[in-house]
Amino acid sequence: MASLLSSPFTLPASKADQLSSISQKHYFLHSFLPRRARVQSPAKSPVSVRCAVVGNGLFTQTTPEVRRIVPDGDRNLPTVKIVYVVLEAQYQSSLSEAVLALNKNRRYASFEVVGYLVEELRDENTYKTFCKDLEDANIFIGSLIFVEELALKVKAAVEKERDRLDAVLVFPSMPEVMRLNKLGSFSMSQLGQSKSPFFQLFKKKKSSAGFADSMLKLVRTLPKVLKYLPSDKAQDARLYILSLQFWLGGSPDNLQNFLKMISGSYVPVLKGTKVEYSDPVLFLDSGIWHPLAPCMYDDVKEYLNWYGARKDANEKLKGPDAPIIGLVLQRSHIVTGDDSHYVAVIMELEARGAKVIPIFAGGLDFSGPVEKFLIDPVTKKPMINSVISLTGFALVGGPARQDHPRAVEALMKLDVPYLVALPLVFQTTEEWLNSTLGLHPIQVALQVALPELDGGMEPIVFAGRDPRTGKSHALHKRVEQLCTRAIRWAELKRKSKVEKRLAITVFSFPPDKGNVGTAAYLNVFASIFSVLKDLQRDGYHVEGLPEKAEDLIEDVLHDKEAQFSSPNLNVVYKMGIREYQKLTPYAMALEENWGKPPGNLNSDGENLLVYGKQYGNIFIGVQPTFGYEGDPMRLLFSKSASPHHGFAAYYSFVEKIFKADAVLHFGTHGSLEFMPGKQVGMSDVCYPDSLIGNIPNVYYYAANNPSEATIAKRRSYANTISYLTPPAENAGLYKGLKQLSELISSYQSLKDTGRGPQIVSSIISTARQCNLDKDVELPEEGEEISAKERDLVVGKVYSKIMEIESRLLPCGLHVIGEPPSAMEAVATLVNIAALDRPEDGISSLPSILAETVGRKIEDVYRGSDKGILKDVELLRQITEASRGAISAFVERTINKKGQVVDVADKLTSILGFGINEPWIQYMSDTKFYRADREKLRVLFEFLGECLKLVVADNELGSLKQALAGKYVEPGPGGDPIRNPKVLPTGKNIHALDPQAIPTTAAMQSAKIVVDRLIERQKADNGGKYPETVALVLWGTDNIKTYGESLAQVLWMIGVRPVADTFGRVNRVEPVSLEELGRPRIDVVVNCSGVFRDLFINQMNLLDRAVKMVAELDEPEDQNYVRKHALEQAKALGIEVREAATRVFSNASGSYSSNINLAVENSSWNDEKQLQDMYLSRKSFAFDSDAPGAGMTEKRKVFEMALSSADATFQNLDSSEISLTDVSHYFDSDPTNLVQNLRKDGKKPSAYIADTTTANAQVRTLSETVRLDARTKLLNPKWYEGMMSSGYEGVREIEKRLTNTVGWSATSGQVDNWVYEEANSTFIQDEEMLNRLMNKNPNSFRKLVQTFLEANGRGYWETSEQNIEKLRQLYSEVEDKIEGIDR
Repeated sequence: MASLLSSPFTLPASKADQLSSISQKHYFLHSFLPRRARVQSPAKSPVSVRCAVVGNGLFTQTTPEVRRIVPDGDRNLPTVKIVYVVLEAQYQSSLSEAVLALNKNRRYASFEVVGYLVEELRDENTYKTFCKDLEDANIFIGSLIFVEELALKVKAAVEKERDRLDAVLVFPSMPEVMRLNKLGSFSMSQLGQSKSPFFQLFKKKKSSAGFADSMLKLVRTLPKVLKYLPSDKAQDARLYILSLQFWLGGSPDNLQNFLKMISGSYVPVLKGTKVEYSDPVLFLDSGIWHPLAPCMYDDVKEYLNWYGARKDANEKLKGPDAPIIGLVLQRSHIVTGDDSHYVAVIMELEARGAKVIPIFAGGLDFSGPVEKFLIDPVTKKPMINSVISLTGFALVGGPARQDHPRAVEALMKLDVPYLVALPLVFQTTEEWLNSTLGLHPIQVALQVALPELDGGMEPIVFAGRDPRTGKSHALHKRVEQLCTRAIRWAELKRKSKVEKRLAITVFSFPPDKGNVGTAAYLNVFASIFSVLKDLQRDGYHVEGLPEKAEDLIEDVLHDKEAQFSSPNLNVVYKMGIREYQKLTPYAMALEENWGKPPGNLNSDGENLLVYGKQYGNIFIGVQPTFGYEGDPMRLLFSKSASPHHGFAAYYSFVEKIFKADAVLHFGTHGSLEFMPGKQVGMSDVCYPDSLIGNIPNVYYYAANNPSEATIAKRRSYANTISYLTPPAENAGLYKGLKQLSELISSYQSLKDTGRGPQIVSSIISTARQCNLDKDVELPEEGEEISAKERDLVVGKVYSKIMEIESRLLPCGLHVIGEPPSAMEAVATLVNIAALDRPEDGISSLPSILAETVGRKIEDVYRGSDKGILKDVELLRQITEASRGAISAFVERTINKKGQVVDVADKLTSILGFGINEPWIQYMSDTKFYRADREKLRVLFEFLGECLKLVVADNELGSLKQALAGKYVEPGPGGDPIRNPKVLPTGKNIHALDPQAIPTTAAMQSAKIVVDRLIERQKADNGGKYPETVALVLWGTDNIKTYGESLAQVLWMIGVRPVADTFGRVNRVEPVSLEELGRPRIDVVVNCSGVFRDLFINQMNLLDRAVKMVAELDEPEDQNYVRKHALEQAKALGIEVREAATRVFSNASGSYSSNINLAVENSSWNDEKQLQDMYLSRKSFAFDSDAPGAGMTEKRKVFEMALSSADATFQNLDSSEISLTDVSHYFDSDPTNLVQNLRKDGKKPSAYIADTTTANAQVRTLSETVRLDARTKLLNPKWYEGMMSSGYEGVREIEKRLTNTVGWSATSGQVDNWVYEEANSTFIQDEEMLNRLMNKNPNSFRKLVQTFLEANGRGYWETSEQNIEKLRQLYSEVEDKIEGIDR
C-alpha cells in the first residue's frame, strides 16, 4: 500500500540545471552584511513530480456493472426489471442476494436488477446507461439522495419515464426526488404544499432530525391504521410504508419480500398471479449490538450482564479497571450484514483491553440513544470514558438537515472526548490510497465538516470499500491507530492529575533564538507561566518552576552548560542514531529528502538534539522548523519536502521517551499539520499522522483563525481551544498627524476670518511633512485657491486623518487566562455597534445617529470619502458620540476595580424605563439628543450580551477539561466583531458547513466591493474596464465573511449562486448582460492551500462557473472570459474549456508560495527568483471536469492567464490582521510577476478592499501599506503596546519591518519615507535602541539586518552615515550575542 502513496517525482534535467545555476550565484545576504552570516544548506536531493488523471478523472471510478444481475432467460416467466440509486453501497450485497434467491426459485417472474451509486452519475457515460436502463424498467428505487446536482440528474431521468414505470419508490431524499414517488394512486407530487399529508414531515422544523424520527414513528403505526381503510388510496399508502419498513429492515429476507410485494401488486403481467409475501421482520430502531451477543439489547443493564458473563473474554476485560469505549453505529450496516468494519473495531478495542458499548440507531438522530444507553440513568454520569462515532455523520441529522445545538446538548451531558471516524463512502480503498486529496470532497463536507460543528475530532479513515461487492472492510493499520488514540483519550479521564505528563510545544519561526515562542497575538511564555501556575494549584506535578515568566524564557533559551550567550537552546535530550531509528518507524522515508541521520538540523553531528526544559511531569519543548527555509533551491520545488530527522526525533521523544499523556501545542501555529500527506483522511504514510502518533493533541489556537485551526484538527487530530486576540484600540494620532488635526479644528472656527488662507497653507505644508501628499492631491505651496477649494483640500486631509485615527489595532499581546478589562473592551463594542444586523433586527449606532439629523449613514460615508468638509465633520461627531455613549454604558456595569460585575443585574436596572439610561444621558449634551430610543434600547441590550462574552474567561478551564478527558464545547472561529458568537473563547473551534457559502448577505456585500473596484480601476485607467483581475481567496476570510471574496469572483464574471432546499450552494446560473450592465471581467484565482483543503467544493463551483461563462454565446467585448479563453485556446492548441482554467492553488499537501520563507530568512537573490517560486508552487489547477485528479500542474495556462491581468486584488476583512502583520499577504501577491509576464511590461494596478468597518473601501496597495505603517510600525501607541510584552514585543516590531520588505519585493509599492521614519524611530533614538537590544538581542539583530537588506536590495535610499551606523550596530549586537566583550 505504501508504494501506492509515495508517488515518486523527478524534475526534468533542464529544470534541475536552471536551479543549480541559481544556487551558484551565492551573493545572498553576505553582500549587505558586515560579516559572514553562517548559512547552512541541507543536503540536496532530486525532486520529482508525477500526477496523472486516472480513468474518467472522477473520484468514483466504480461501475454499476458490478451491481447488474441478468437472469438466465426462462421463456415461460415474465421478467421484472428493477433499477436502484443509493448513496452508499451497503445495500448492494443484500439486494443482490435477495434477487439471486428469487431467480433460483423461479416461481412468479425472473428478476433483472441494476444499481447505481449516486456519485457514479457524475460520469456522462454512466448517466447515459442509467437513462437507458430506465427505458425498459418496471420499478425504480432511490434512497438518501442528498447531493443537489446529482438529485436533479436523477429527477430529470426518472421524470421522463415516471408515467410508464409500474412503481417508483423513493426513501428519505431531497424533496425534489421524493416527489417522484408513485404506487398506484399514492403519490407525493404535492410534497412541499400544505395539503399533502407528508408535507408535515418536511416542514423546516426546529428539530431537523426529528423528520427522520417522525417518519419512523409513522412507519410503525400507519400500516396498522391503514389496513382498515377501504379506499385504494389508503392501501397504496400502506404498501409505501411497508416498503419503507422492508427497506429499513435491509436483510436479504426483507428485501426479497419487498420485491415480491411490489411486483405482485403493481407489475401488470403479474396482476392475476397471487404473489405470497411475509410481513417485514422488524429490528430494534435503536439499541445495543455486539457481534458475539445472542441478540440486540434495548437495555444497557442486560447488555452489561451478558458482557460480564462472557466465556470468551478474559477477567481483566470484564473487571472494573478496563477503560470503557462507546461506539455509535449505523443500523443499516448491521441489518444488511455489511458490518465487518464494525466487528474489526470492536475486536481491536477488546484486544487492547477496552470494554465496548456499541449502540445504533435507525433514524438520523443519535442523540436519544447516546443519552439512553451511555449515561447512567441514576447517577447521570457517563458509563464510558470516550466515544467513537463510526457512522461518519453529524450526531443529529445525518446527511440531511443537522441540529447541532441538540447534538452539543447530548454530548455535554455525556462529557467525554467525541471522535468521529470515517468509513469510505464514495471511493473504493484503492481510489482513496491513490488520491492526493484523500477523501472525496462531498464526503469531507458531509462527514468531516458537519461533525466538527458537534465538537467531533480525529477524522481517521478506518474502513474501505470493495469495488466488486460494495462491502466495507476494515483498514487494519488505521483501525489500530483509531483504537489506540480512543483509549489514550479515555485514559485522560481515568489517570490522576499527579501522574499525568504533559508536553507543551512552542514554535520558533523563522528559526532564530529571538523567535522561540512564536504565536499570533499571544505572549507565549507569560501564558505558559500562567497555565503552569494554574495546573500546579490544580494538583499536577510541576517542579522547579521559576519565580516569573522572564526566567522561564531564560531556562528554555540558554544552555546552562555553555556560556551565557551561546547560540544554542537548552538541550533536554540527546538521541543516538540507533535509538532514533528504533523509535521512529518511518525514519527511512525521510532519507530521500534529508540523507542519512542525524543530518545537520537539530543535531551535534552524532546525536539528534531535543531542545527544551523539563519541570517535573511537564516538558516545554521547541518544535523544530521545516528545515528548508534557508535553501532557495528547495523553496523552488513545487511539492514540499518531508519533515527532517530532527523533527521526527522530537515527536518520538515526546511520545516514547518522555511518555506524554497529551501534547499541548501552544499558539497559532506550528508546522506539524502542514507537513506533506493527503489533505483530509490521511493514510499511515502521511507525515502528520506518523508524527503525532498516538498522543492526544490539545492545541491553543487564535479564535480569529478558524481555517488553519481546522487544518490542525483534520491533519494533526487536534482538540483546538480558542484564545482571544488582544482587545482592539483606535490607532489615535501622534506627532505631525496630531498637529494637523489641531490645525484643522482651528480652520473650522476661523475659516471665514482673514486667517483662513494662512491656516490652509500651514495644513498643506504639515501634510507634506507627514507624507500625506501621496494620498491626497495637495495644491503647490503659495498657489492661490478659492474658499470652496480650500474647504475641499481641508476636507480631504481631514478625512485621511480620521481614517488613520479610527483604524483599529490590537494593542499588546494576549496572555491566556487574562480576559480584557471592561474599558479595554470599549473599542471592540464600538465596532460591534457599527454594523447593521438586519437578521436580528438591530440597527447600527452610526445609522441611528445619522437618522437623528436627517441623513443616511451611507451618504455620510460617501461624502466623507470625497472630502466634503461638513460630512467629514459630521462623521467625526457620529464616531465620537458612539464612543462616548458606549463608554458611558460600560462605566455603569463595572466595579471600582474595573471588572465587569454581574452584568445581568446591572443591565436590568439600566434597561429600566426612564431618562437615566447612561447612553441617553450622554446623548442629551450632543446634537443627537433626539435619537430613536427604542432602536437604541434593542442595540444596547445586544451590546450588554456582547460585553458579558468579551470579558468571560474559559481558556484555562477548557484546557483543564480537555486534559481531564472531558468534552470541550465547540464554537465557531472568526471575527468577534462580525460574529460575537465566537466569544467567549476557550471553545473547540470549528469552521462552517462548506456548502453554506456564499450566503445572500455575502453576495450583497460583494457586489458593492466589486462595483467600487471597477469604478476605481476605470478612474485610474482612462475610463477603461479591467479585462482581467488576479485575486486571492483565503480560508479564514471566507469563513469570517461567509464567502464574501468567493462571491466577488462570481460577481466579476457575472454569475449568481443558487441554493438548494437545504440552503446548500452547489450550482450557479449566469446573470444576463442587461442586468449586469457591464462586460464580464476575467479572473485568475489563486486559492491558498488552506482554502483548497476546506473549500474544494467551492473551487469546483468556481471552475464550473468560469467554464460556463467561457462557453456563453456573447460578443467578446462584453465577455472577457470568453475573449481570453478563445485566444489562449488558439495559442496553446487546446480546447476552450481547458483554456478557461482560472482556479489555481498549490499541489495537494503543499502550502504557500514560499516567498514568505525566502523573505523571512533572507534566502533569495533577486525578484525573478521569488517570481519563479510563485509560478512553480501556485500553478496547480483544479478541474471540475476531472475532480478526482486533484490538483494538476497547468503552468502554461496559468502564465497566459496572469499575463492579461490589468489589476491585482486582495481583501482585508478584520481589524486584527493587516498587510504587514502576517507574511501570507505578500506571499500571494503577483503584482511584479504580472508586470514581467505582460507583453507591454505595464505594471498592473494593485488594490486592497478593506471591509473591516461598515464603510467598505477599495484602496490602492500603496495607500494601504502607508496606512498600515502609520497606524502600526510608526505609531507609538502600537509599538509601546508591543514593548510592554518584552521579549515577544521586540520580535513583533521586527516582523512588521520584514513584512514591509516583502511588499517591496513582490510589488514595489512601499514608499522610501516608510523605511526612513522607521529608522529614525527605532535606530536614531538611542533610548529606544537600547531597550530593543536589551529585551531581545536576537530579534534586534534581525531588525538591523532587515534595514541593511532593504538598502542593499535598493528598496530604501538613505544617507551613508545611517548605513554606517547600522553596520556598526550589527557588529556590536553580534558580539553581544556571542558573548565577546571587546
